[in-house]
Amino acid sequence: MANWSGRRKYLTVLLFIAPTIIGILIFNIYPIIFNTFISFTNRNQFHPRPDCTIFLTSVLEPSCWPMFEGRQRGVGQAYTIQDPLFQNYANLLGDLFTNEGLLALLRLLIALLPFAAASQLNRYFDRQLSRPVNSIVVWLAAFVMAVGLGLILDIRGAYDVLQRSGDFFIVVFRTILYVAACMPLFFTVGLVLALILNNDYIRGRTFWRAIMIIPWASSSMAVMMALIWQFFFREQGTINQLLKLLGVEQAIIWLNDPLYAFIIVVLVNLWFSYPFFFTVILGALQSIPPEQYEAAEMDGASYWQQLIYITLPLIRPAVLPAVVLSSITTFQMFGTVWAVTRGGPVRGAGTPGATEFVMIYAYKQVFQFNAYANAGAFAVIIFILLFLATIYSLRVTRITKGAYE
Repeated sequence: MANWSGRRKYLTVLLFIAPTIIGILIFNIYPIIFNTFISFTNRNQFHPRPDCTIFLTSVLEPSCWPMFEGRQRGVGQAYTIQDPLFQNYANLLGDLFTNEGLLALLRLLIALLPFAAASQLNRYFDRQLSRPVNSIVVWLAAFVMAVGLGLILDIRGAYDVLQRSGDFFIVVFRTILYVAACMPLFFTVGLVLALILNNDYIRGRTFWRAIMIIPWASSSMAVMMALIWQFFFREQGTINQLLKLLGVEQAIIWLNDPLYAFIIVVLVNLWFSYPFFFTVILGALQSIPPEQYEAAEMDGASYWQQLIYITLPLIRPAVLPAVVLSSITTFQMFGTVWAVTRGGPVRGAGTPGATEFVMIYAYKQVFQFNAYANAGAFAVIIFILLFLATIYSLRVTRITKGAYE
C-alpha cells in the first residue's frame, strides 16, 4: 500500500511537471541539438533541402518527418555533412589560431590583466575588516597599468592582426566593447538620478520618478523609438538642423562614420536601459537604514565618504544581478541597433559593418546570405561563450547563494 501510494505521488508530480518538460524539450533542447547538427553541414542557398536518407537528417530535419512527407523541400542540391567536419568553424575563426593570431591575442590578454588583478584585489579587500585602499583608486591604477602595457605591447598592431584574422573576432570584440561601454553609463546615470530623487527635499518626487520610467515603459515600441533616434542623426535630421542654427553649415553624416555610429547606438541603448538601473538602485537606497548615515555624520564623514563607504557597498547586492542581466541583454541586442544603423556603416564587401554585433551578424548570415550552416556554427560558439560567462558571473556575484542555503 505504501509503495502504491509512493508511485501515485510520483506519477502525480510527473503529470504536473510534464507540460514544462515537454515545453523545454520542444522549445529549448531540440533547437539547440538541431542547430548544432546544422553547423556541421553545408546547408546554404545552394544546398537548401535535406538528404533524408541520412539517419541524423531524417531524425532532426522536420521536413523529413512522415507528417510532412511530400512537402516542398527546395530545388537545390541536398545538404550533407561537411568534409572536413569543422569546416564552418574554421571559416569563422579564420586565422585566429595561427601563430601570429595567437601571439596578438596573448598581447591583448596581457594588457587586460591589470583589470583582472584589480577585481581580485577588491574582492580581497572587501573581506577585510578595514579597507586600506578605495576600490575606485584600485580601478584607476588598473586602467593606468593597462594603458602602459598597451603602449609597450603595441596593442593597436595586435588589434589590426586580429581584425584581419576573420569575422568572428571582429564581431565578438565589438560586441564586448559595446557592452563594456554601456554598463558603466547605465550604472552611473541610474545612480545619479536615484540619488537625486531619493532626496527628501526634492518636490514632486513621485512625478519625476514616473517620468524616469517612460523610456523603459516604451520598450515595447523599441524599434519605433529607435527610428526616431535615427531621424535625429540623419544628414538632414534634428541634430544637424540645430547645428545649422548655431552656425555650422556643413552637415555631419553621423551614421556614416564608424566612431559616431558606435557612440550613437550606445546613447540610444542608454536611453532605453537607464530606467532599469534607476529603479533597482532607488529601491536599494530606500532599504538602507537612515541610522547608518546618522552615525556617519556624527563621526564627521563627508557626503562622498558616505557614498563610497556606505551607499555603494550596501546597494551592491542589488546592483550586481542587474549588471549581469543587463550585460547579457546588451550582448544580444538586435532591434535597437538594427533600426538605427542596420549594422553599418559598411566597411567593405564581405566585411562586418562598424556596428554589426553578434545578433545582427547572425541575422545577416541567415536572411541575407542564406548561410544557415555558418550561422549555426556562429550560434554554437556564442552559446558556449555566454554559458561560460554566465557561470562565471554567478560565481563572482553569488546571485543564487541565498537560494541554496
